[in-house]
Order: sequence, then C-alpha cells, then structure tokens
Amino acid sequence: MIVPVTGVFAAVLGLLLLVLSGQVVKYRLKYRKGLGVNDDQDFEAAVRAHANLVEYAPLGLLMLGFAELNGVSGALIYWTGMALVVGRILHAFGMINGRGGPHKARMIGILLTWLSILVAALLLLWNVWQVYGG
Repeated sequence: MIVPVTGVFAAVLGLLLLVLSGQVVKYRLKYRKGLGVNDDQDFEAAVRAHANLVEYAPLGLLMLGFAELNGVSGALIYWTGMALVVGRILHAFGMINGRGGPHKARMIGILLTWLSILVAALLLLWNVWQVYGG
C-alpha cells in the first residue's frame, strides 16, 4: 500500500528542512562555528527554527502515514497534513523574522502544528476503535 497524500507533505517538509538548514549553514560559515551558537540572535533563531521542525514534523508525518495506511479518509489526512505543513512554515517564518521572540506567525504556526498532531492522534484512535472496539 502507498501513502501518496502523506508523501506529498513529507516532500514539502523535506524542502522546508533544506531551506532552514541553509539558513543555519550560512551563520555557521559566517561565524566559523561548527557547533552551538554565539550572541547573534538571528543565528540562534535560525538554529531553533531548524531544530523545531525536526522535533515536530517527523511525529506528525508518521501519524499521518499510519492514518492513511489504516484507511482514514483522504480528505481528513489532507486537511490535517495541510495544517501541519502550514503550521511548520508559519512557525519557521515567525521564528526567523521575530528573531526568536514573540511573533504572530510563530504563535499561529505552533497552534496549527499542535492541532494537526491532536487531530491525527484522534483520527488514529477513532480508526482503531472502529476496527477493534466498535
């Protein structure tokens, strides 16, 4: 079985990861710093935007993929995946442009990310309950 909907979201998030990685590498080369960060807020924000994507995206994608494999409606997978991807893009944008401080896009991004993970969890639990408990 294939997971084409989740596959598209994984591809988009992979591209975002490369963009954010490029931001980190730019500062690592600028400051000749292979590990950690220095006093530059923009450098630290770039590292955290990249790390935050790596912290949240894999679990969200795994949950979407499991739900898609388990036969959850493609429309539900699509909208949950869109929330995850838009949330991750907004969070990264807000983190970098807000220089690590409060930023509307960052806040909306994390809320969309959390909502997508919550919805994916509920879809998975509902799906298992329908198959085995109902």
